[in-house]
Amino acid sequence: MYTFDYQRAADPKAAVAALAGDSDAKFLAGGQSLLPTMRLRLAQPSKLIDVTRIAALKEIRVDANSVTIGAAVCHADVADHADIRRVLPGLASLASHIGDRQVRALGTIGGSLANNDPAACYPAAVLALGATIVTDRRRIAADDFFVGMYETALAPDELITAVEFPLAERSAYEKFRNPASHFALVGVFVAKRADGVRVAVTGAGASVFRSPDLESALTANFTPAAAQAVTVSADDLNTDMHASAEYRAHLIPLLTARAVTTANG
Repeated sequence: MYTFDYQRAADPKAAVAALAGDSDAKFLAGGQSLLPTMRLRLAQPSKLIDVTRIAALKEIRVDANSVTIGAAVCHADVADHADIRRVLPGLASLASHIGDRQVRALGTIGGSLANNDPAACYPAAVLALGATIVTDRRRIAADDFFVGMYETALAPDELITAVEFPLAERSAYEKFRNPASHFALVGVFVAKRADGVRVAVTGAGASVFRSPDLESALTANFTPAAAQAVTVSADDLNTDMHASAEYRAHLIPLLTARAVTTANG
């Protein structure tokens, strides 16, 4: 490691103020992505502003219409929250399968979304459920938030404070994971809402994306067979040492069908 300044922010306003004017400074949440890149010298921030002790960023609220999760809430707390498991079981299940116990105890939802790893799980839930990302200065719809590989709509000094998830009638997440990293080779989140079905795919492309063909098929007929009848193009999908684009294209409707089975109970 190398020398850098460390500050612990007392509130979101103080965190943003500490970052202002320093283009090499970074917010520190769970650090599950940032710290390994620092060890490899792929990132060398001059200052880390720790936001994990800000009480307002660690709150979880569940009401009749939504689930609101503070940006510094760790994956384990989402997975174990009884009310989230009751009203949005797909979200709780997703959180319970991120990484391993150590990662779930430290990694945060805000850190995951700000990093926007193309194989991360949370972006699929945020996009499929039509969530809203709340920052220190504005509200960003999920459809506008994910821009590209490791890119989001966030300004350099913008801090995620919470994520608001509208409730779905049914929801489920299925992923085919890399056995070493537990990241998704392909992950699919399905959300059945009053206005139709939304399907979001992670791990398969440069960034999380929705599948209009699967959404149309499942809005008409919310069954595993309807999902498996859809053919997904391999164009623009990832090919790497773990899987080809064609293999990922094959997995998407298969995992969607499994998610529908789970959502239907």
